[in-house]
Amino acid sequence: MRGPGTTFGRSMDTLTEIRQRIERATERRAELLKSLSRGHDSVLAAEHAELEAVVASLWDEHRAARARLRFGDRDRIIHRARAEERLERAA
Repeated sequence: MRGPGTTFGRSMDTLTEIRQRIERATERRAELLKSLSRGHDSVLAAEHAELEAVVASLWDEHRAARARLRFGDRDRIIHRARAEERLERAA
């Protein structure tokens, strides 16, 4: 069994780490946009498109981590909901 706050502390570390990765990617994206504003470069444009996907993925990861922190593990929630559904059908 885990000690109290172990999961919460790890989730907060994860959120902080994800947020830092988002900030680094966003800073790089700003640099790329500044370079692209001077003139089109297909290599930079490709890197920008790839970075946009990375930033979107990181935000998805951040939202999922926040949901886990707030509501708990997804599998446990689904298991509990199915158990409640079975109880309702049995009643």
